[in-house]
Amino acid sequence: MTRHARLHAAIIAFGLSGCVGATTDSPAPMDVGTPGSWTARAPMPTARQEVAVAALDGRVVVIGGFGASRSPVATVEAYDPATDRWETRVPLPVPLHHAAAAVVGGRLFVAGGFTGGAVSWTPQRTVYEYDAARGSWATRAPLRTARGGLALVALGGRLHAVGGDTGRVTGAHEVYDPTADRWTEAPPMPTARDHLAAVAFQGRLWALGGRTSFLGTQYAAVEIYDPAGDRWTEGPPLPIGRGGLAAAAVGDRVFVFGGEAPLRIFSAAEMYEVAGRRWIGKDPMRTPRHGIGAAVVGGRVYVPGGGTEPGFAATGVNEVYTP
Repeated sequence: MTRHARLHAAIIAFGLSGCVGATTDSPAPMDVGTPGSWTARAPMPTARQEVAVAALDGRVVVIGGFGASRSPVATVEAYDPATDRWETRVPLPVPLHHAAAAVVGGRLFVAGGFTGGAVSWTPQRTVYEYDAARGSWATRAPLRTARGGLALVALGGRLHAVGGDTGRVTGAHEVYDPTADRWTEAPPMPTARDHLAAVAFQGRLWALGGRTSFLGTQYAAVEIYDPAGDRWTEGPPLPIGRGGLAAAAVGDRVFVFGGEAPLRIFSAAEMYEVAGRRWIGKDPMRTPRHGIGAAVVGGRVYVPGGGTEPGFAATGVNEVYTP
């Protein structure tokens, strides 16, 4: 049995067992003065987890993932915070889960992910660009390394694809030039991992958390890539390691949300305090989840969908965090 087959059979066993696991908050010191707040908004029409999420034209776009039947979906839905309504958009060319999405120069790209459900997951090299005016997807130059569970970040007019699972975890780091439609290799991330989160912050790429596998090592590692020096440095580790988390940068702050570890699911919301060079706890998520993404619109962070139990437990919950 392959690594993917063993791993995903274990995940299905957890999901089918109905194992809820423990809900875990952050061990970081709590910010009691300005913890922020969560608000529930209109739920996503299609419950799903292991989604790709991005902000485009003032809307939150949720792409692919695992649906309620534990099968991958090609579904694309967009949420308008101004009207608190969802719209269905043209689906992906193929169903994908554990893909990554980012917007650069007003253009939305989706990279990597897995096809297949049950215990047969195949990592992908595919890259798609969404044409909002035409309501269509176009195929772009593929990743050099096929992988799912990766992170995709827009930085300096380019896209950086880091980490993921190729059949085993990787530190692969590739940079996409949307003008030339070309990927090039960059210095690999020091800690090979998948199910990580990443953001662009202060001109650098921050890679946060992640894991080796569902039952394996859960990383608290934060590694920072500086494109000017073309090198990685060690950043301030998260208060607790986990995979399947989401992250967002809002102004001069970095936030992380949710995630999972074996038999645990996280409600934690944490913020990196630049002045104190430390992570502090914020108001925890109302619905603990993993397999999520985050998008910033109007200074608020939207966290739609995800899994509410370790393994499979897709939800359409749509919550917004106001710092």
